[in-house]
Amino acid sequence: MTMQLHLQQVPATNGRLWIRHGLRVFRREPLAFLGLMGLAAVGSLLLSVLPFIGPVLGLMALPVCSLGFMLATHQVLQKQRPTVAVFLAPLRLTAERRNRQLMLSASFALVALAVLLGANAIDGDATRIVMELMAKDGAPEDIARAASDPRILFGALLRFGGLALLSVPYWHAPALIHWGGQGVAQALFSSTLALWRNKGAFALNGVLWMAVFLALSGTLALLVSLLGVPQVLPFVMLTTGMFAWAVFYASLYFTFVDCFMFGAPQSLLEDQR
Repeated sequence: MTMQLHLQQVPATNGRLWIRHGLRVFRREPLAFLGLMGLAAVGSLLLSVLPFIGPVLGLMALPVCSLGFMLATHQVLQKQRPTVAVFLAPLRLTAERRNRQLMLSASFALVALAVLLGANAIDGDATRIVMELMAKDGAPEDIARAASDPRILFGALLRFGGLALLSVPYWHAPALIHWGGQGVAQALFSSTLALWRNKGAFALNGVLWMAVFLALSGTLALLVSLLGVPQVLPFVMLTTGMFAWAVFYASLYFTFVDCFMFGAPQSLLEDQR
């Protein structure tokens, strides 16, 4: 079934509402979303240990995974409990859409891999030196000197800047193929156009999410330090991060329905204050 999608422009304040809606949906089925997050994390870890093909498959899984969480939110709004089947649903709709999803995922993996390899070529040696000094408890001044290598900055800019730009055409593309029946090229174009027209809302959304993660990290580090149990910080950060990422992925559906006037529940989207 193909839905009628209509690209629209939304107020910048909707970037805040997407987070609120994601939190509301997460609160309806927290265990389901946390389970899906844990499954995605374990799957990514297992793929990462496979030689050669593992990293490529891991990158290919990202677009389908994001669509899976959109489907999970959609099911929760229909008072259904999402299961692991949401990650398989995009590949089961029709053969044509399955092939488009696979082509989209393959193109994402190839471009992302090129960005990562380019960044590693720039800062690989410099980063390795810093990591070796830290592993050997090197002198702070030696670590600081190695970390000041400009190649590390250039590599980080290419890595994070390139992946951020890459996310623009692929943000809505899997959903546009799944619900809109669009082709790969059309979906990439429509996604780019949607983010450009609604750049204010996405910019606010991104800033707020960065603030959330920074605030969580700082607060947890301070609490752990005050309690004198720094050894539990990694576990606490991982647990809290799982909650935050689950809410983030639960909110992805609302970025899509808001931009394309897909049938969103008015009880969640009518509040624009």
